[in-house]
Amino acid sequence: MKKDEVKLELSHVNKFYKLGNKNTFQALSDINISFKASELVSIIGESGSGKSTLMNLIGGLDSDFEGDIIADGINLKGLKDRDLDKYRKNKVGFVFQSFNLIPHLSILDNVTIALTLSNEKESVKQEKAIKLLTRLGLEKQLKKKPNQLSGGQKQRVAIARALINEPEIILADEPTGALDSGTTLQILEILKEIADEGKLVIMVTHSEKVASISSRVVEISDGKIIRDEKNKNYKKATKPKKNAIVDNQEHKKSLMQNLSLWSAVKLSFHNMWASKTKNLLMAFGVSISILAMIVMLAFGSGLTDYITNLAEDYNNPYYVSISKKAKKTQDDGMGSGSPIKPLFFDIENKDENNKDEVDRLIDELNFELEKTGKDFRIDRNTNLSFGFNMMTFGTNTSFSFPTGQDGKYDENGEKSAKKDIFFIYTTPPYYDDTKMVAGKISGMNEVLLSKAAVKALGFESPEALVEAKPKISINIPTLSIDTDKISTDELTGNPVVSGIIDVTSLFENFPVMYVDYNYMQKLVEYSKEVNENSVPFAPTSLYIKTDDPKTTDFLTSYLNSLDNYSGSVEEQFAGMFNSMLSTFSIALAVIAGISLIVAAIMILVVLYMSVTERTREIGVLKSIGARSKDIRRIFSTESFLIGLLSGIVGIIMSLVVGLILIIVFNATLGLAPISFRWWYFVGALGISVLISVLSGLYPASKAAKLDPVESLRHE
Repeated sequence: MKKDEVKLELSHVNKFYKLGNKNTFQALSDINISFKASELVSIIGESGSGKSTLMNLIGGLDSDFEGDIIADGINLKGLKDRDLDKYRKNKVGFVFQSFNLIPHLSILDNVTIALTLSNEKESVKQEKAIKLLTRLGLEKQLKKKPNQLSGGQKQRVAIARALINEPEIILADEPTGALDSGTTLQILEILKEIADEGKLVIMVTHSEKVASISSRVVEISDGKIIRDEKNKNYKKATKPKKNAIVDNQEHKKSLMQNLSLWSAVKLSFHNMWASKTKNLLMAFGVSISILAMIVMLAFGSGLTDYITNLAEDYNNPYYVSISKKAKKTQDDGMGSGSPIKPLFFDIENKDENNKDEVDRLIDELNFELEKTGKDFRIDRNTNLSFGFNMMTFGTNTSFSFPTGQDGKYDENGEKSAKKDIFFIYTTPPYYDDTKMVAGKISGMNEVLLSKAAVKALGFESPEALVEAKPKISINIPTLSIDTDKISTDELTGNPVVSGIIDVTSLFENFPVMYVDYNYMQKLVEYSKEVNENSVPFAPTSLYIKTDDPKTTDFLTSYLNSLDNYSGSVEEQFAGMFNSMLSTFSIALAVIAGISLIVAAIMILVVLYMSVTERTREIGVLKSIGARSKDIRRIFSTESFLIGLLSGIVGIIMSLVVGLILIIVFNATLGLAPISFRWWYFVGALGISVLISVLSGLYPASKAAKLDPVESLRHE
C-alpha cells in the first residue's frame, strides 16, 4: 500500500487494562496494520478477542495505549483531551449496534446534534440534515422520536448522524447485530455505498455473512491479528450515484467551532422539556422556599414601614421633638398595674453657670448649628415650647354625659362610662384645626380625644361624641392628680371634650387624650397646693420650631447620636419595635435559609440522578466530539434554567399569596402590613439561580468526567 494512500495506520499498538492486585491484562498485542480510503473493512473475532478495544482506540474514545495510531495524518498518541474531542468531531463517525439515539430528541435533532456541538448556523444544520436523511429514505420521519421508528430506520438515523460532519473514517460497531436479515442487507448496502464514495468504513462484526460483502477482512484473536485478506469478489461501484449519500462537492467543510452558550441553552431546554414533569415538580419545591423568603421579607418591611410611617406622620418637618432616653431601672415595687413614670427635663436645678438642663441642651444644639454655618439659632422664648406625655394604665378615667345624651350605661344604669386612657399627651404646638375630625383644638378646661375613643365610648360618630360634651374625671396617681378634687373659678377639674383629632400615631387603635400643656401645668400646680406629696411638674418633651426641614433633620440626627436624648416618643417606640422586628426578621431569614439549603440538596440529588440516567447519552455526545467543557456547560445550563424557573414561579406565587394576605389583613385588622420591594424579587431570583447553579456544579463535573467507553456500555 502506497504511503500517500494510507488513511489510517497502527504501528506496534499495545493495550493493557489494569486489574486488581496491580495485575494487568493485555487486550491488544503489537498491532501493525494500515487502511486506505474507499475500503469497507470487517474486523471479526470472538467475544473478548480485542476488536471493540481496537475500535475504541481508532475512534479516540480511549487514549491509553502504547505505540502509534496515525489517522488522516494525525498521531493520536499523546494528544490532549481537547485535541481528541476535535478529532472525534471532525475525523470520525460512529455507528453503534444499539443505535444510541437520544430518546427525547426528534430524528432531525438527533442528526443535527453533532453540528450543534460545532456551533453551526441553524439554517445550515437543518439543510444538511434534511438532505442527508432524505437520501437515506427518512424524509417523512423528521419530527418523530426514536421510539417511533423501526430498527432499520434507527440505524439509518445513526448513520446520518455519523456522516453529518463529513468525517474521513466511519466506525461501525456491530451495525447489523440488532436487525433482521432483510434490514441487514439494506444497511450493509448503505455502508458499502459510503465506502465507494471515498470514505474508510471499518465494521466490527461477528457475522461471516457481513464480512463476506466487505472489501477486506481482518481477524483478531487474543489481541493479535491472525488474518488480513482482501475480498477478491468485492466489486466497487464504477461511478458514484447521482444522489450520493456523501456529497463533498456540495458540502464543503467549514472551520468547526465549539458549543456556544446559546446552543447549550437551547439544548438544555430540550433536555428539560423531555423531563418536564420532574423538572416542574423540582422547580415548584424550590419555589416554595423562594415564596417563603419573599413573603417574610415583605411582611417584615411592611411592619417596619407601618411603624415608621406612624411615627413620621405624628411629627412635623418644621419641628424637632426631643425626649429623654429611657434607662433601665429596678422594679419600684408598685406592681405591673402602676403607671409608667415619665422622664422629666430638669428646669429648676441650676448648675454653677446658672443654667438648667434645657438651657445647656439649647446651647449645645446652637453650637452644632454654628459649626455647619447655619444662621438659625434656637431661642427659648420664640421657638421653644414644652410638652408632656406619658403612658398610663389603670387611670380609671370617667366620662359622664348630660341627661338625654347618647352614651353607654354603666352597671348602675347611669349615663357614664369608665375607660382607661392608654396615653396622655399635651397637644403639640403644630397641631391645628386641619387635623380635627370634629370639634376644635382644646384649650383651658378642655381635652381632645383620638378617634379610637369614639368607638370605645359607644358613639356612632365623632360629631355625636363632641355634641354630647361629656365631662371627664381624670385620676393620675403618678402626678397626684385627681381632677374630681379640683374646682376654681378659672380651673375646672372635669374638662369637656372639645374635639376628636385625626392623628395617625403608634396608638391609633387605643383611646388617647390630648391636653393643653398650660392646662396640664395648672392641674399639677393646684394638686400641689392641696397635696403636699404631689411631685414637681416638668416637661417630658421639648419642641423646637426650625427654619427648614433640613435643619430639623440635622438636629434630629444629632440628638439620636447622644446618650441622653432622642427624637419623639413615637420615634423611640418605632425604634424599639423596629429592633424587635429586626430580630424577628433574622429568625425568619434563618428559617428561609434552612429551606433554601434543603432546596439546594434536592436540586443536587435530582441532577445527580439525571447524570446517572443519562450516562449513555453523555457517552454518545462524547463520541461525536463533545468536550468535557461542553458536557459541563450543558448540565450547568440546565441547573441555571431550573433556578430561573424556580425563581419565576416563586415570585408569581409570592405575589398571589401576598395579595391574599393583604385582602385577609385588611378585612380583619383594617391594615395590611405587607410591603414588596422590587429588589426582593431580583434578589430572590438571583438566590434561586445561585443555589441551583451551585447545586449543579458537582453533577455537571461528574458528567464531564465520565469515561466515554464506560458510558456507552452503561445500561
